[in-house]
Amino acid sequence: MVVDSPDAAHAEHARSAADGRTRDAVVRVLLEQGPTTAGVLADQLRLSGPGVRRHLDALVDEGSVATRDAPHSAGRKRGRPARQFLLTASGRARIGRGEDGPAELAVAALRRLGEAAGEEAVKAFARERALAMVGQHREHVLAGADRGERAARLAGALTAEGYAATTRGAGAQDGLDARVTGEQLCQHHCPVADVAAEFPALCEAEAEVFAELLGTHVQRLATIARGDAACTTHVPAQPSRGANEHDQTGTTTPAAGGGGPDVKGRQVL
Repeated sequence: MVVDSPDAAHAEHARSAADGRTRDAVVRVLLEQGPTTAGVLADQLRLSGPGVRRHLDALVDEGSVATRDAPHSAGRKRGRPARQFLLTASGRARIGRGEDGPAELAVAALRRLGEAAGEEAVKAFARERALAMVGQHREHVLAGADRGERAARLAGALTAEGYAATTRGAGAQDGLDARVTGEQLCQHHCPVADVAAEFPALCEAEAEVFAELLGTHVQRLATIARGDAACTTHVPAQPSRGANEHDQTGTTTPAAGGGGPDVKGRQVL
């Protein structure tokens, strides 16, 4: 019988630890950027193509990462579509280790609040939470020169609050001009996704506050709480000159299938 030497066992442990750190880094990039190709991951992490694919295969096997065909983009040559890698719920849990306990407590507390004071109390709590989350960033966001810059500043504020948010032109993948189509605000992580799955008022309140802060109606296209890859909010394009850019009476529309009435925006204090 061959017995591994202490040095060999130590080397294997070191390799395993290094693999774990690299896979955590892969997950972090997917969290921050959303669905991404292996080539982009390799460039950002300074890994070889075969090296990053080895880690991606391991993450797929463990259920932390899934794959899909990349959306068609203007100018792309015909042929086999590129593959994108994206996080699953298990992959997000890999980043948010230890969040399950607080989430269960929050769900229990909101259930009790709803039973004791009704649905309106839950909605009021959700709004207060959303206001507290972005309120301290209000002046920074409003200092943006136009709506696109304000949306980008809001994404930065959300990232600081743990939401790994980015913006992109809503028609970027189809070669359209963001000045015409608007922006998509994408939150690639949601610390309260498990809670929002049972209490969508949390998502609705966020969208309402975003509308108030940006001075326009917004539309929730997708949410992590409903099983989507990211929370995606459409921010319409800047109005033509002469329109009331700072109108604070925009409406928000819940994510598809979310139901519920539109809500009118109020100024964020």
